[in-house]
Amino acid sequence: MSTASKVVLGVSALLSAGTVVAVHVQQRRVRERLHEGVVQDIERQSRKLENIRLLQEQITLTKELEAERDNMLMEKESQ
Repeated sequence: MSTASKVVLGVSALLSAGTVVAVHVQQRRVRERLHEGVVQDIERQSRKLENIRLLQEQITLTKELEAERDNMLMEKESQ
């Protein structure tokens, strides 16, 4: 085998190995990004539930405050 063919074979083997490694690295990054997306979705859902809970709490407090205000106005009118 000539020197040139050995060089070509070596370069081809290195390029092939490099391509395989690059594909594996890319797949790992894609999997990590997908997993991060799932984690972000879970966090988003928990924030949404917390916001809904806070909104319900605010609605309840507003109703209580309005009822208290109405009672005070009725007492004032009766006096």
